[in-house]
Amino acid sequence: MTFVDFRLYLVTDRLQTGGRPLVPLLSQAIDAGVSAVQLRERDLGTRALLALAQEVRMLTRERGAKLFINDRVDLVNAVEAAGVHLRASSLPVPAARRILGPDRLIGVSTHSADEAARAEADGADFAVLGPIYDTPSKRGYGPPIGIGTLEDACRRCRIPIFAIGGITPPRASEVRRAGAFGVAVISAVLAAEDIGDAVRRLVNAVTSPA
Repeated sequence: MTFVDFRLYLVTDRLQTGGRPLVPLLSQAIDAGVSAVQLRERDLGTRALLALAQEVRMLTRERGAKLFINDRVDLVNAVEAAGVHLRASSLPVPAARRILGPDRLIGVSTHSADEAARAEADGADFAVLGPIYDTPSKRGYGPPIGIGTLEDACRRCRIPIFAIGGITPPRASEVRRAGAFGVAVISAVLAAEDIGDAVRRLVNAVTSPA
């Protein structure tokens, strides 16, 4: 059985790096303390995504970090990633579990306490809940759901809940106090001028006592 042993979950978006190549930034982030990366480049075709996944998997294997692939259970198996991250509307958790087996992790994106509870009931290992705060990358999912929804989800669920959406170091501390196991971020790291400093401040905030 594999367990969720990370509190900072870095979600990739190579369009938010300010034109910098993605993989070197991931290398810096892992060196600074990121131990879980979700590869989420949804505009790439299968072959291009596989090539990138292989490159990132080599990096995470060398540095002892976990790699998750967004939605693509086939690529999880192809590169021997740690697990898959599913959208709420994509492949159901039980189907992904049958394909991946018990030793790979399954995370699910959720946007309400009910969805988080459903993900747990379906057998997900963790849920990412948000957007908690306003952030441009998540405005397509509606207005921020707020700390109250996060608190509700954390009360109702035993699986780890990661807060996403507008996360900064002070907000990372706030969501931890609300019950979140950890945080998921995109631009807070990938758009930062100093990747290492951004990661270290987030890790410190999310690992300090809630």
